[in-house]
Order: sequence, then structure tokens, then C-alpha cells
Amino acid sequence: MERITSRKNEYIRHLRALGADGSYRMAQGQFLCDGIKTLREALRFGAQIVSVLWKETAQAIEGLNDCEQYVAPGDLYDYACPLANSPGPLFAVAIRGCGKPGSLSHAIVLESVQDPGNVGTVIRTANAFGVDAVILTGSCADLYQPKTVRATMGAIFRQKVLRVEVPLLREFLQDQGLPLYGAALSERSRDLRQQPLTGCAVAVGSEGRGLSEELLALCDEQIIIPMRPDSESLNAAVAASILMWEMTR
Repeated sequence: MERITSRKNEYIRHLRALGADGSYRMAQGQFLCDGIKTLREALRFGAQIVSVLWKETAQAIEGLNDCEQYVAPGDLYDYACPLANSPGPLFAVAIRGCGKPGSLSHAIVLESVQDPGNVGTVIRTANAFGVDAVILTGSCADLYQPKTVRATMGAIFRQKVLRVEVPLLREFLQDQGLPLYGAALSERSRDLRQQPLTGCAVAVGSEGRGLSEELLALCDEQIIIPMRPDSESLNAAVAASILMWEMTR
């Protein structure tokens, strides 16, 4: 196993580029994860581990025999890792193709939710509740951005995540037999408690702007989570979690 000691090492440069540059990630077909628990999750669910950078000391992990492994001192590891307070290891995973979506009985749609922590949390929650798919549309945070990946807590290896652009969304959902409901603060919105959410897709927008007019025009119904009148709008991940609970309970 090679021990790396220089910031100029090509592998260190490669890891830094994977952490910082979405275009580079896609060109290389790799993204970064960190932590021994996440590494075990990746191996458990059949992810292809491309390489591993250990912090200070390597560990013997079954299933890593065929990938490149390196070790670096703590300060160099921290330089290479895009995530703060990472205990190690840092590892690169091959990006899987989306493949066919299959048959969906429910889905949560995120439009232009730009906070990677929120996108990752929704993916994690969708997996916990058994939601068939998370559909990203608009200018959502990069699925493979390290903060998004970390927020999924390993669910990125288990949860179906699709990318469907807004103009294609209605046709896609119609082919699945799913009506689309939009969570919106409007006079047209029905109280969530009066609208059954079985067998549908529900769209949630960004906290600042909500759903776009383009997407709202595609919705069969608009719904609202009842709150006190003096309350601010909910965090996007919290709102999506409430809606997914209603979809699957």
C-alpha cells in the first residue's frame, strides 16, 4: 500500500478535483464518500469502490482487495478531503447509470432545492419510509456533491434517485400513472389532511421561492401543510418528510 506524503501527488489532486468540481466528477464517473460506516454500506449494497485513502492507518476491510488503496498522514488527508472533521477513510465510488425507472407507486419531487444537506436528508428519509423514488428537477444540489452524499448517510447506495427535467415531468408521471400534487402556499391549496396522498407524486420547491409557475402548471392539485398563521415556511427537507410520511403511512 502506497504512503503519500506530498500535496503535489497526482492522486491527492484527483481527490481534490472530485470533491470540488461536478464536471470533473461526471467526466471521471466517480464521487467521494467518507467514513468507515459508509464504506461498509457501499460494499454491502454492491457499489464499486475505485480507490481508498486512509487517514494515518489502514484497516483490513473485506471486499477491498481489488481497489487502489493509499495512506496519508492526518494533515495531508484533511487537505485532500472536502468534508470537515472526517475521521477517514476517504474513498471514490463509481457513479452508476440510472437505468430504467421501473414501476413507481409514489415519488417525491424536489425542484431547485439547492442546499445539499436538504437534498441528502430527503434521500435518506425517502429510503427510511420506503418511497419508491426521489425525482430531482430544476437546479437542485448536485447529487454527488460530498455534502449531499454525506447527508444521505449511505442511502445513496439504496435509494432510487432520478433526474427528470420539468418539461418532461408530467409525461413521465402520467406513464407511471401518478398524479402530481404541488406543495404550495396559495389560495388554491387544499389542506393536506383533506387530500389522500396514496399513489401519487408530491413536489416540494426551495424554501426561498417555492415551486416555479412552470411546475405548478403541471400539478393536478396543490396542497398545503397546515401551520400556525404566524409561522414561517418549513425547511424543505422537513416539509418533504411530512409529505412522505403521509404518502406511505
